[in-house]
Amino acid sequence: MTQSLDNIDRKILQLLQRDANLSATELADRVGLSQSPCWRRINRLQEEGYIKNRVALLDRQKLGLSIVVFVNIKLSAHGWNMLNEFEAAIVSFPEVLECWTISGGMDYTLRVVTKDIESYEQFLRRRLLQLPHIQEAQSNITMTEVKNTTQLPLDDL
Repeated sequence: MTQSLDNIDRKILQLLQRDANLSATELADRVGLSQSPCWRRINRLQEEGYIKNRVALLDRQKLGLSIVVFVNIKLSAHGWNMLNEFEAAIVSFPEVLECWTISGGMDYTLRVVTKDIESYEQFLRRRLLQLPHIQEAQSNITMTEVKNTTQLPLDDL
């Protein structure tokens, strides 16, 4: 899919992932285009799915969400219905920001955010561990955030 991206497309994407509030005029100035061709490129990038959404990134610390936990989940069975049931439940939990299927000894990794350890424990006991077919859950509570970005490495495309 990246074969149809030229250098200007990549520059537009790079700028937008840093600041989605940039106008088409500002983007056009920064990539060396006039406003109309730049606007058309942005629309094409959206239509082709390169730009999925434009969102506001919130500061979880300022909002009082100070705990980030990576939870590795192992299911007791792996039938199609069980996987779908588990995944549907996970999608419904607002505390779970990400859910990945993984290879190795565990089946899923979740990134969970809560306000404090007590809140995480309540989430774990009352919601997550109440799901059927969970054999094991390993919680890894984070300490220091070294890097957290949403910017994809576009230079090598």
